[in-house]
Amino acid sequence: MPSHTDQYEVLSTIGSGSYGKCQKIRRKSDGKILVWKELDYGTMAEAEKQMLVSEVNLLRELKHPNIVRYYDRIIDRTNTTLYIVMEYCEGGDLASLISKCIKDRRYLEEEFILRMMAQLALALKECHSRSNGGSTVLHRDLKPANIFLDAKQNIKLGDFGLARILKHETSFAKTFVGTPYYMSPEQMNRMSYNEKSDIWSLGCLLYELCALSPPFTAHNQRDLAEKIKEGKFRRIPYRFSEELNTLLSRMLHLKDYLRPSVESILQSSLISSFVAAEQRKAEVRQRRKSGDSGQNKPLESPVSAEQRLKEQALREREQALKEREARLEQKEQELCIRERLANEKLARAESVLKSINQMKQQRAPHPLCSDAIDERENTSPGKKKVHFAGDHEENLRPEQKIVKRLQTDNICLAHYQLKSRPMQGLR
Repeated sequence: MPSHTDQYEVLSTIGSGSYGKCQKIRRKSDGKILVWKELDYGTMAEAEKQMLVSEVNLLRELKHPNIVRYYDRIIDRTNTTLYIVMEYCEGGDLASLISKCIKDRRYLEEEFILRMMAQLALALKECHSRSNGGSTVLHRDLKPANIFLDAKQNIKLGDFGLARILKHETSFAKTFVGTPYYMSPEQMNRMSYNEKSDIWSLGCLLYELCALSPPFTAHNQRDLAEKIKEGKFRRIPYRFSEELNTLLSRMLHLKDYLRPSVESILQSSLISSFVAAEQRKAEVRQRRKSGDSGQNKPLESPVSAEQRLKEQALREREQALKEREARLEQKEQELCIRERLANEKLARAESVLKSINQMKQQRAPHPLCSDAIDERENTSPGKKKVHFAGDHEENLRPEQKIVKRLQTDNICLAHYQLKSRPMQGLR
């Protein structure tokens, strides 16, 4: 039995675009809150209609906790309008979250970003390696505006309007689509691309979650394309770990074959704990589903089930906090060791410097004898200097030289006598 628009009640308009609106609705049969995309296909070109049909078919096939769930479609041929009924994500999209962070002048926590990375990677894994054996799906338009959050801040990947199905007999596609800020170098070069183009876009998206701006920006698309092809970008803020920065750099590698696969990202130690938590949630959902389908099995109270899930989420969060605390403690110990080594080096340097100064003081000549010593050095045969004026030794007569030497010897004798008097007193 086909659905009709009168089976739903429109509550409010969430947003609008060039082809229609997105509205919040309530299903009258059970009161469930949903949304529908109201699209006017009457003005669309044939290629755009095919794109729309592709999105609907993909939504019907893709079933994953981190992908926006498809419920129904309604075709109003009289008004040439298509209504796509989907899951309502009351947490908004990541573009709104980033704008709010910029307005509040604050960064997102790394733990939150890592959880987003794990959930997005799991959603892409379902697209790239279908669990039901279906065709590979490339999203090709990953960006913050197409990533939604539910009431529990879980990721929901949506808007597959630009996606294309890759059949098993071909592994590449060549259509030039996507949002420029997140397009890969191979897309900018109008070259063939595969699943690694989604990895590039995912890296751009995660980079923006960290830095609150895309890795590549420009005033026009031509300059933007050149920057993307060059592949140079600034490091994410230093408040984020070096491990996260390294992973993002690998995802934004110019060569697509050097970017990590979705499986490699999921196996990264950086998000392994978050991936394990999501897998445990999936197992709980599977057990509940199999329990509901069994016969003569008492239904679990929704309250107790929700309470158990909350407790499990708290335990997982506690475990993640313990691991983070352990990492911070290890870093603190490393800093203490480095500080101790630096203090020891500084103490050794000060000791050496003090010894050098003492040696210089001991080797320095007495000021009263310095002139006499200089005079005697100047009289050496190999160091004579010629002076044509003044009272220099070369210009003195022999008797004057004798007088000069006697005066110098008297000065030194008087100095040694003064120095020996305290010694005589001690005797």
